[in-house]
Amino acid sequence: MLAQFILFSILSFSTHFSVSTSEALSIYEVLRSHGLPMGLLPKDVKDFQYDDSGRFEVHLDQACNAKFENELHYDRNVSGTLTYGQIVGLSGISAQDLFLWFPVKGIRVDIPSSGIIYFDVGVVFKQFSLSMFETPRDCLAVQPPDLQDGKFIAETVSKSLSGKLRYQLDHEDIVRAAL
Repeated sequence: MLAQFILFSILSFSTHFSVSTSEALSIYEVLRSHGLPMGLLPKDVKDFQYDDSGRFEVHLDQACNAKFENELHYDRNVSGTLTYGQIVGLSGISAQDLFLWFPVKGIRVDIPSSGIIYFDVGVVFKQFSLSMFETPRDCLAVQPPDLQDGKFIAETVSKSLSGKLRYQLDHEDIVRAAL
């Protein structure tokens, strides 16, 4: 009975440790086992952690960009939570559309046979061909896409527009008060 308790305790304790690249599975295999393409992360990921709740963290040597249909920017640390067919709570990846960079908040593949993958960039879901992400891409070292102390261009534009709207509303209130 004591031996069974000790064995159970050891097994329970060991499930709380993270999977690292020194063990059998690579992060690419973890992605594949969750119904996601391996090319969502760039080549040469050296270190990652993954736990049994699906939470993962990937560490790159440096921030970099990979070219797909659009360009993706990877911070040095990328993290999120994996469930089958999707990543939620994603941080550390940004997608470029035209000249703007948008933080990718989630990625999902609804129906693998559809050949479509969706990137949640906040206000919309961008869709791409699933085949673009079949294999990990080379990633070229770059400075992160930033403006004004590390803020994304999209965030800066959004704040600028809300400030302009606030000014217009305040101005209309003053005119109404004067009448």
